[in-house]
Amino acid sequence: MGKKEDYTIQTFPSSRIFTGDIGQLGLQKHHVKALLEIDVTEAREKIKSKKSDGDKISFTSWIIKCIGQAIFEHKQIHSLKKGRRRLIIFDDVDITIVVEKDVNGTPVPLPLVIREVNNKDIHKIYNEIESAKNQLIDNENNYVLKEKKNNFFLDMFLMLPQFIRLTIWKIVLLNPFRVKKMMGTAIVTSLGMTGNVNGWIIPYSIHPVCFAIGSITEKPAIINQQIETRKFLQMTTLIDHDVIDGAPAARFVSRLQELIMNCYNL
Repeated sequence: MGKKEDYTIQTFPSSRIFTGDIGQLGLQKHHVKALLEIDVTEAREKIKSKKSDGDKISFTSWIIKCIGQAIFEHKQIHSLKKGRRRLIIFDDVDITIVVEKDVNGTPVPLPLVIREVNNKDIHKIYNEIESAKNQLIDNENNYVLKEKKNNFFLDMFLMLPQFIRLTIWKIVLLNPFRVKKMMGTAIVTSLGMTGNVNGWIIPYSIHPVCFAIGSITEKPAIINQQIETRKFLQMTTLIDHDVIDGAPAARFVSRLQELIMNCYNL
């Protein structure tokens, strides 16, 4: 007889079922990908100084504010199609971020929708994120942090075969107002904040605009005709080419980089 194998059996997290569905749907989106490298040296120093003075802010909350402001100034970037010939262009910017929670000893990524980012300062965004981090979760049936959902129907939904779930997803995504209410119109994932990821992350998304935050790395750069060591943020941006052309998308990316490099709102 061969050696008995050692192994562990875990319950497959519900969040991974949603992730699999989003991956399948995301493959059908016509996202244009931009790999950005943005100098955040001065911003990091200012945030560090403010935190030492007692300000309750974080680099993540500030980046979300910058993204929200750039989207607010270029609203078509987060518009959603309604039918074949209409776009719904929202004024307010609702951004989903992913917060990792411990559920019965297992780290589980759960979404948090930050509403009206364009009307909130960095402190309010920071407080919402911290509140979600401190929210007690005893099972995955919350699905979305800080928002009440009908868990019975969600549980029933997860029991369906994937091809039926994907059909339901496609029907849901036909209504831009429902989409905004469920998951906002932009998403930010910050893998670089949980590990030293030296490079760019290429995610899948069903949002019209998606941001993946990588690590902050040190590199030499020419500043005022002198070589200095600077800190650069690696960020990936996905933009739905079905709702916006290349030129306005490029202007949006340029404005986002400008806001970050000029330490917007700091």
